[in-house]
Amino acid sequence: MTHHDPHAADGLEAALAALAADAPPTLLDRVAARRVHVPGPLEGPHRDLQVAFTDQGVAFLRAGLDERAFAEAFRRRFARPLLPADRPPAGLVPALRTGRPGGLRLDLRGLSDFEAAVLRATATIPRGQTRPYAWVARQAGNPKAVRAAGSALGRNPVPLLIPCHRVTRSDGTIGQYVFGAQAKEHLLRAEDVDLDQLAALARRGVQYLGSDTTGIVCFPTCADARRITAEHRRGFATLAAAQAAGYRPCRHCRPGNPQPA
Repeated sequence: MTHHDPHAADGLEAALAALAADAPPTLLDRVAARRVHVPGPLEGPHRDLQVAFTDQGVAFLRAGLDERAFAEAFRRRFARPLLPADRPPAGLVPALRTGRPGGLRLDLRGLSDFEAAVLRATATIPRGQTRPYAWVARQAGNPKAVRAAGSALGRNPVPLLIPCHRVTRSDGTIGQYVFGAQAKEHLLRAEDVDLDQLAALARRGVQYLGSDTTGIVCFPTCADARRITAEHRRGFATLAAAQAAGYRPCRHCRPGNPQPA
């Protein structure tokens, strides 16, 4: 007859219990996203923003949607559950208020290489300035993919934080925007972009402004271009025409070749 040692059984139970450890407290945030409501810089139905963020940063932002529609839009792009958050991530509200993300982290996983390059280029456009879609495509490494760059901006998961409203058409019109053309115009005028001047220049075929004192040519909204006095301002339809006249591209707004990585 075989006898069982009760002490051995107790030891086995203890060993098995030791195999089951509590989940780390950060596990949920690694598999789920959080959602918050915050005020934004837009007006009317777009004033209330819903923002989803992960442990890697802000991943999705939309305005004018109820919670159900926002959750559905989020799930179409991200395979993560969406849970309410107690508070927004640090830096989000100031970034939305100032139009300068600063050190706010963004979670842009899941984008194609080109989409990511388009958003990185767009993120460099300073507040109060605009760039044409062709510039974004060129900075993203594919000068011929202007339409594709526009499509990538239309799918921007974090508008306002990556300022796709600062990308406009070269014909002087502001172009499309995820929150509508009126919202885009509101944002640009709030940043002191002179849309009326841009349209007037475009009607004259002017897309670049040069200074005959410095020999530098810029995009019209560049901070350097704004300092050119009227008597020293020269307009050009193309960068090639400006260069043929002896002007060199501005190193700040970079109307020429992409900035080296």
